[in-house]
Amino acid sequence: MQGQKAAVRLIGIPLATVLAINTTWAVTVSGPSPFAGCTVGGPGTNYVNAEVEPWLAVNPANPGNLIGVWQQDRWSNGGAHGLVAGFSFNAGQNWGETPLPFSACAAGTPAALQYERASDPWVSIGPDGTAYAVSISFNQSNNNNAVGAAVSRDGGRTWGNVSVLIANNEPTTQFFNDKESVTANPIRPGTAYAVWDRLELPNGNPYANMHTAAYRGPSYFAKTVNGGQSWSPPKIIVNVPSRQQTIGNQIVVNSQNGTLYDFFNLISPPFNITANKVAFIKSTDDGATWTKPQVIADLRTAGVTDPRDRNVLLRTGDIIPEPAIDPTTGHLYVVWQDSRFSSGHFDEIALSSSTDGGNTWSTPIRVNTPTGRAAFNPSIRVNSVGTVAVTYYDFRDLQTGNSSLLTGIWITKSSNGAQSFGGDEQRVAGPFDMKTAPNAEGLFVGDYQGLDVTGRTFLPFFVQTNSGNLSNRTDVFFAPPSP
Repeated sequence: MQGQKAAVRLIGIPLATVLAINTTWAVTVSGPSPFAGCTVGGPGTNYVNAEVEPWLAVNPANPGNLIGVWQQDRWSNGGAHGLVAGFSFNAGQNWGETPLPFSACAAGTPAALQYERASDPWVSIGPDGTAYAVSISFNQSNNNNAVGAAVSRDGGRTWGNVSVLIANNEPTTQFFNDKESVTANPIRPGTAYAVWDRLELPNGNPYANMHTAAYRGPSYFAKTVNGGQSWSPPKIIVNVPSRQQTIGNQIVVNSQNGTLYDFFNLISPPFNITANKVAFIKSTDDGATWTKPQVIADLRTAGVTDPRDRNVLLRTGDIIPEPAIDPTTGHLYVVWQDSRFSSGHFDEIALSSSTDGGNTWSTPIRVNTPTGRAAFNPSIRVNSVGTVAVTYYDFRDLQTGNSSLLTGIWITKSSNGAQSFGGDEQRVAGPFDMKTAPNAEGLFVGDYQGLDVTGRTFLPFFVQTNSGNLSNRTDVFFAPPSP
């Protein structure tokens, strides 16, 4: 696991040359599963050594320190054995890893939560170097579930201050907390915000993946102002009526004036192509009060399948919008999967932006290079000079007569405020065979992938398959700096 392992070894070739010729070059981050001997969490198929759904944060107090998190040993029917944190102190050249204290499989970790599974890993680092990680922790044997949080003050090596932000355990089994995220305030040391949705039914157990089956699903918010030693009681910040819910809540912070923006998918009937809406709320008083939801655009996902066989399903972030904010200007951007550019036939990557604090939004544009095939799982960041970067997967590498579902990962940039993309698109990784991915209600590498930025440099953090290797289906990779 230690050391630099290139997906394609090109010893002695300068990095700039590698990027210029669009050749895959990535550092392997994840190693053998620390949970391989864990027997907790069944029934279901467990894919030992399968890592999915990574997220990355750069330490603003030490930009050479990177912390990434991911699901370890994905289950076929939800969640994973646990979550793992990877850490680097040399800008991603070498990585260590440690279990996060969010599941019973992390029994050797101090104060680990005793839930059978964990999911939805997220990490964010404050200006003082304090790192915050969060989890959805839950049982398969019943509907006990919680949002957990932990803190690292040594660059990701160890994690403490384990907290439960909300728990819904028996007998309150009609609630399921889902899709949490955490954002450290970039200008207030010790302050961070967690948001999530909580699905509820009048009685019985909601099924977390059938979002339209929930009776309702408001957004919840909690914050810490003392570096994760304690968190405020959770409160509703988007209160929806029956048969409405949010999902994919993520906060970005305007460094200039402290305004918080929470982006999410607002799901409302009728449950058709227009049921999903990219929406947001904002707070100008550090989360004390919030505006009503403002809709940006329809999220017209058609889902993702093998272009040659629609019975081969992928599970992607098709209902999860991804936001970003320009740290200098406060301009807002959001990307999502959308089929509007293909007349509803397949998903591509849509983007809308706002230059006036969210009062108005641009007409959605297509970000990805059009290939006549799906593009999915976008991530977005803005660097210190206003360049916008988006990473995504697509199927342009598919070959006639080859049964493999060849998939690539790409990064595309805009230097004109996201008015256009594609002038300097580069391959990040691949092609690899998506059919090797674990099957979790569809071939699955995660609902999201990591991307962060330091200065002008974008840092992709992602999962790809080890094509054909059924004992080590996926790994987490880090792409060296892309200037």
